[in-house]
Amino acid sequence: MENLPVEVIGNILSRLKAARDVVIASTTCKKWQEAWRKHLHALSFDSNDWPEYHDLTTSRLEILITQTIFQTRGLQSLSISMEDVEEFSAAPVIAWLMYTRDSLRRLYYNVRTKPNINILEKCGRQKLEVLSLSHTSISGVEPSYQKFPCLKSLSLSYVSISALDLSLLLTICPRIESLSLINPDIVMSDSQATMELNSQSIKDIRMEVISLDKFILEADSLESLNLRDCTLEYFELIGKGTLRALKIDDVSVLHLDIGDSTENLEVVDVSHFTIIWPKFYHMISKSANLRKLRLWGVVFDDEGSSLLENVTVLELGWAVISSLFAEWVAGFLERCPRLKKLVIYGVVSEAKNEDDYRMLADFTTSIIQLMRKYTSVEIQFEYE
Repeated sequence: MENLPVEVIGNILSRLKAARDVVIASTTCKKWQEAWRKHLHALSFDSNDWPEYHDLTTSRLEILITQTIFQTRGLQSLSISMEDVEEFSAAPVIAWLMYTRDSLRRLYYNVRTKPNINILEKCGRQKLEVLSLSHTSISGVEPSYQKFPCLKSLSLSYVSISALDLSLLLTICPRIESLSLINPDIVMSDSQATMELNSQSIKDIRMEVISLDKFILEADSLESLNLRDCTLEYFELIGKGTLRALKIDDVSVLHLDIGDSTENLEVVDVSHFTIIWPKFYHMISKSANLRKLRLWGVVFDDEGSSLLENVTVLELGWAVISSLFAEWVAGFLERCPRLKKLVIYGVVSEAKNEDDYRMLADFTTSIIQLMRKYTSVEIQFEYE
């Protein structure tokens, strides 16, 4: 270890990330202390990593974090997550951001402060490539002077922001490729009934716990769309057919319009989805590249008649194994003429009476018949 270059030691300490571990390791010798001060690239303060954080007063925590950060030079990644910790004063947090912002590439920020800090103002026009904000509020986005020219990934979790500011936020991130919205508090104005987002560079979007009347997303480069636990009356995706993966989990939408974006879909993964199914099947059947289709616990009253001619891998799941599930599986096999692999997921509950045994026996018989009929299809079972 004595022969290791100080830069290599800095990389080792950076992989530790957790501030407490870094400080302890740096006490090894003077060389390690030098590596900490001059060559540390990543540092993390997380109240969940060290329970003692909760035993310290807020002012003491502020001092510890300040002392640790101010002994470093050229931090590229800074993570501060203080769950269940009282509000910090704004002044020391601003000092941390101002001290590191010239070199910072990645900022993960989950700190409640009083008063609230305008992160965009403190970190804009710098080299940030990844920005993750939690439990804070964003207001007054000003495209004229607030810019994130290098930002590629933006994550907003439990963040309060107006629909207008969210839309403007994307305009000041011209190179953004990944956007994550998790349980945001989106404030709609009296004159604005539709949430509209527009980005020419975004490739991946993940949205969780969002409830809106109308959502219009215009993204010409979008490759992956992930919706989870959302309630939307109207959702429209406007794009140029670049979408490759569509994942929907526990979503209710009255009207879904993906337009021509389904043409190049390769993977569709749907769980607990409420929609008018014939229209959905018609949309995804347009894709000549659709290879993998996964459906779990979906509810519908009309399957529709669209063929899924290019699907080669089909995964079907249901909470309870029953004869209805077997009929559903058979229907899909008929509509996937090029299918090579079928995976059946299900929960096999303990049989309590004769009816339960009969239902399980009927399902098994139906599946055996399907296996004999579709001998070219590999069938696997995943039961819980």
